[in-house]
Amino acid sequence: MRSDLFDRSEDVRPPLAERMRPRTLDELVGQDRSFGPGTPLRRLVDEDRLPSLILWGPPGVGKTTVARLLAGTTGAAFESLSAVLSGVKDVRDVVERARERRKDGRRTLLFVDEIHRFNRAQQDAFLPHVESGTVTLVGATTENPVFHVTAPLLSRCRMVTLDALDRGALRSILGRALSDRTHGLGARGLAFDDAAKDALLDACGGDARYLLNSLDDVAGAAGGDAGNATTVTRDDVLASVARRALRHDRDGDEHFNLLSALQKSIRSGDVQAGLYWCVRLMEAGEDPLAVARRLVVIASEDVGLAQPAVLPIVVAARDAVEFLGLPEGGYALLEAVAVLASAPRSNSLARAWSAIREDVAKHGALPVPMHLRNAPAKPLAAMGWGAGYQYAHDQPAGLVTHDCLPPELAGKAWYVPGAAGREPDIAAHLARVAEHRRIAREGKA
Repeated sequence: MRSDLFDRSEDVRPPLAERMRPRTLDELVGQDRSFGPGTPLRRLVDEDRLPSLILWGPPGVGKTTVARLLAGTTGAAFESLSAVLSGVKDVRDVVERARERRKDGRRTLLFVDEIHRFNRAQQDAFLPHVESGTVTLVGATTENPVFHVTAPLLSRCRMVTLDALDRGALRSILGRALSDRTHGLGARGLAFDDAAKDALLDACGGDARYLLNSLDDVAGAAGGDAGNATTVTRDDVLASVARRALRHDRDGDEHFNLLSALQKSIRSGDVQAGLYWCVRLMEAGEDPLAVARRLVVIASEDVGLAQPAVLPIVVAARDAVEFLGLPEGGYALLEAVAVLASAPRSNSLARAWSAIREDVAKHGALPVPMHLRNAPAKPLAAMGWGAGYQYAHDQPAGLVTHDCLPPELAGKAWYVPGAAGREPDIAAHLARVAEHRRIAREGKA
């Protein structure tokens, strides 16, 4: 079923990206996993049982288009709000119009773009109207709804992840725009060679809207008409289109996704991938000190005692970035990445921290043993504070015989050294300490 939402007056010709929007769900490219024939959601649409939805995906993958198609397919009136420009009053106005339509048996699909920008109170304003069926809500967001949409609203909607458009899908969209004589550029007499098409695909960064707007710019610069074919080359594309800025944010999903990719690549020992994600972050405009801080975390959490010498190297890289800035300081970050990814790795300290935390929670604030307490005054010494403490520097081999844990935790071994790098030396030290204390206990017995 086609929607009249796409009918446009010929007096004012919309941009190419608007003209080339799919007109049916079957024309939708790249989202077969969610809306392809036979999928559960598509069956609900075909059976006219569309639930409220939260569409989650990067820019330019079709969130607005999907909302329009769903309204057209189900015959619902289409209402649109932007969370950037709208408030609770706008929601009330839409709901009032929806109530009036409902009296006549008509439904309303309310599309809310960037729904994550509404605060909690504003999102809660949708709850009674979604629950009563006054509106079918379709919210769109580039941020993870689990973190940016309130739990009550999310529980009343189905979350749908729209996939980033791969090169094949984008190539299909490009081909359709070049061949369509009614809505696209098919009547313009333009011929794009393969290199020109590849340049467009490279520039758009997976964003179909950006691809079509860029194509429109290139076509406008090239001119051409049906009677005089014009060949567009890669140089023509590069002269008209700037590469799309890398998607990134300073405190949103992509920020944490990229830092996560950096850490997991280094943890996996993949030097090449670690370097890639580090450069990707810097090219996207990430604060280099944020990258340096994550590398310091990796030095302690993932390399740890397997090679503790890397921590000063990474801290020095952090200092170099602060001193030099970019681009020169970036080389120090790359050096730190390569050192971390190629170093032996151990998470034994992270596991020890987790195990100790459990015992702290279980036993609470156990008192410090008397022999470990400081006795700065005679009354405290008379009470037994510090009694029995052995000054390690005065002991044979620097080893003491007394325990340093509360009696309730005696013998606990939260830290278990790994087999890589420096840790076997630490394991040998722990064994010497344990043997020394065992002999002392047996001697007393």
